[in-house]
Amino acid sequence: MAEPKPLILDVDGTFLRTDMLFESFWACLGHDPIATLRVTVGNFRHPALLKERLAEIAPLRVDLLPVHPEMAEIAKAASDTGAEVILASASHRTLVQDLAREHDLSPRVFASHAGHNLKGAHKADALIEAFGAGGYHYAGNEPADIPVWETAETAILVGQHDKIAKDLQSKGHPTHQVRGGWAWRDLKRAVRPHQWVKNSLLILPMIAAHDFSLDTLLLVLTGIIAFSAAASSIYIINDLLDLEADRLHPTKRNRPFATGKVPIRIGMIASTLLAVLALGIGVALGGAFLAVIVVYMVLSLAYSLKLKRMRWVDVFTLAALYTLRVVAGAAASAVDVSIYMLIFIFPVFLTLGCVKRMTELALATGDEPLPGRGYGRKDRSDLLNMSGLGIAGALAIFTLYSISDQGRSLYPTTWILWLTLIPITAWLIRMVALGYYGKQDYDPIVFALRDRIGIGLLLIILSLMFWAAGLWAQWFG
Repeated sequence: MAEPKPLILDVDGTFLRTDMLFESFWACLGHDPIATLRVTVGNFRHPALLKERLAEIAPLRVDLLPVHPEMAEIAKAASDTGAEVILASASHRTLVQDLAREHDLSPRVFASHAGHNLKGAHKADALIEAFGAGGYHYAGNEPADIPVWETAETAILVGQHDKIAKDLQSKGHPTHQVRGGWAWRDLKRAVRPHQWVKNSLLILPMIAAHDFSLDTLLLVLTGIIAFSAAASSIYIINDLLDLEADRLHPTKRNRPFATGKVPIRIGMIASTLLAVLALGIGVALGGAFLAVIVVYMVLSLAYSLKLKRMRWVDVFTLAALYTLRVVAGAAASAVDVSIYMLIFIFPVFLTLGCVKRMTELALATGDEPLPGRGYGRKDRSDLLNMSGLGIAGALAIFTLYSISDQGRSLYPTTWILWLTLIPITAWLIRMVALGYYGKQDYDPIVFALRDRIGIGLLLIILSLMFWAAGLWAQWFG
């Protein structure tokens, strides 16, 4: 009986639902951004050297890379018949060897190395030299694989390549197509539209200033669109930087980029387009708003690259990012924002930043530090203490504001404003308790805007403030 012909598997987008070059780039960017950018710019026209230099900056956890389930089944079926299953990839040789070892595939691999990028015709030549034309079956996923498919016994096409399949069949090449590609609904999940509710914070300045005109509201809503685009752009970057940490997380491992449901390349394009949209709206709304959104995006990027891994620095950065949304609301509508308001909301957001970390720690399955973070479960008590300080600071500042000249002018009935301290305290303590015991979402702002009891407390706060300001009497007599 003739020995079965080997099955040759392309790696990026075929055996794996991701691309190891992009995986290496983002892993390196998170490890050493400056070195990564220097290497990328210096070797952009030399892909083989780029792959080798990136592999030297940071190791890549090949054991965590998402495998295409149907291709894994095809590889196992071929192996069961006694066929050799070999990886052939334009990725760097070291990574391909590690991947083959991880999945018990043939130790013989075909891959790129310094000065030689194994792609397209180069891959076809290498395989013909090793096995002869028609001496192997080949699975690939992109038009660059056409020269290899044309010299294979069977062409396995991963993804939507109906035209290429028909062309191959017309030339007498047996083909087999495997479902692949990505869906818009998964990209929508990566953009995280549910997080846009946090940008409702831009409305706070117009509420605090009692400016409810339609013109002001339209300006604020436009600012919310810009901040939503900016935030989504950074969310994508954050997910790409966090691929390894997300794959080790009990729930975040299901995110679109971590699972490979959306290609990294698509994420990079989407992030760029969203950033351009945000900055374009920023220009239209004026220099002050543009400056705020630029600061927000730069600080968010710094948070994603470095700051979120620094103990305590991360929660202060989260508080600053929340506060910038309020500043942006004032800049978009040209409403004067009280310094008391900014000083008040910062400790509130600092408390919520601590709540976010306490929630993650409460839901963690072990005592080791959270992946990509500077906290372990032993830090919950310290975070609880910091939350208490944030609550105390917020209440003290609110009290000082109530007796300030601006506070008295906007809220003449001071004793009613003091009553507001009761539901404010109840809401903050409730948020801290729920976070400490792990009964929240991973984002406290998103949770707060879905929590019915919490929303009830927030409405009571708003009602009392309107009462203290005399707005109920003004509106309803």
